[in-house]
Amino acid sequence: MPKQTVEKIEVPKGKVDMENYCYFNDEFIPLKDAKISLMTHAFQYGTGIFEGIRCYWNEEDKTMYIFKMKEHYERLTNNSKILMLELKHSIDEMCKLTVELVKKNKPTTDTYIRPNVFKSGTIIGPSLINKNGSNPTAFSIYTIPLGDYVDISKGLHVCVSSWTRLEDNALPPRGKIQGSYVNTALAKTEALLNGYDDSIVLSNDGHVSEGSAMNLFLIKEGQLITSLVSDNILEGVTRSTIIELAKNEFNIETEIRKIDRTELYTCDEAFFCGTGAQVSPIIKIDHRNVGNGKIGSTSKKLQDLYFDVVKGKHSKYKKWCTAVKY
Repeated sequence: MPKQTVEKIEVPKGKVDMENYCYFNDEFIPLKDAKISLMTHAFQYGTGIFEGIRCYWNEEDKTMYIFKMKEHYERLTNNSKILMLELKHSIDEMCKLTVELVKKNKPTTDTYIRPNVFKSGTIIGPSLINKNGSNPTAFSIYTIPLGDYVDISKGLHVCVSSWTRLEDNALPPRGKIQGSYVNTALAKTEALLNGYDDSIVLSNDGHVSEGSAMNLFLIKEGQLITSLVSDNILEGVTRSTIIELAKNEFNIETEIRKIDRTELYTCDEAFFCGTGAQVSPIIKIDHRNVGNGKIGSTSKKLQDLYFDVVKGKHSKYKKWCTAVKY
C-alpha cells in the first residue's frame, strides 16, 4: 500500500455563482434562495433520485451542446418508480425547463446539470407513501461549471476497493438513489486516502461491478469487455454511447459479461466512462501496469472521438446533442 496522502482529495471544479438561476418549487430563482427544511424527507433518509447531465461549450460556434439530455430524463423517469416518486413533469417538459435554465445562466464553459427528484415531506419515518399529501415529490435543477471529474490526460492508478457494491435487492445501484451514494463515498474516499486516483468495486459474489461512480471497460485482444447490468452497475448513458461508437466507428465489438477480478490485471487496456468521468484511461490497477502502463491506443481513440461527439463536432452524432445559443 502506498504512503498515505491527502493531496489527491478533490477540490471544487469551478466557481459556483450563487446568483445563477436554478429551477426550484416550480419557478426559476437564484440558487442562493433555494432552501429546504432540516426535516425534509430526502435529507433525513436519502429518498431521492438524481441525474447528471453534461453540456459542453463549443467556442468555435459559440454554442452550448447538452449531451443526450432526453436519455437522462428517460432514466430519471424510470428510476423514480423505484422510490414511488410522483413526477408531475413529462420528459419533454423537463428537457424544456433544462434548456430554459441554461439560457438564463448563459454559461460559456463546460457545465454540469443536476436534476433532483425527491421526497419533500417534513415527516419522521422512512415510508415512501404519500398519505394525504404528507410526503410529496419535488423536482429541481441547477447548473455548475465542471471540468474533468478526474485527470483524464495522464491515466489513472486505481485500486480494487475493500467496499463491495450495493445489491439490487437491498439498495439498487441502477436507481441513482441519493442515499446509495454513501457506498460510492466510502469507496472513493478509501482510494484517495491510500494514494490512488479512484477505485473499482466488486459485487458480493466477487465479480467486477464498476468504478466508484462510473462504468468500467476492459480491452482484451481488440475487444471491449464490460459488466452485465445485473452485476449492480448503473445503466450508463455514456456506457451505451461508447458501445455504439466503438462498433460504428472502429468496428470494435463489446462483450457484456461477468468479469473476474484477475482479468483486471491481465487486460490490455482499461478505462472508466460516465457523465462525470467522461472517458478516463486507466494505466495501473493495484500497482500492476495495465498493458504497458501507458494510455492505450484504443482508449485514446475512443476518448478523442467522444469529445468530438459531445461538443457537436461530429455531424453523424449531432442528433445526440441539444444545441443552445444565447
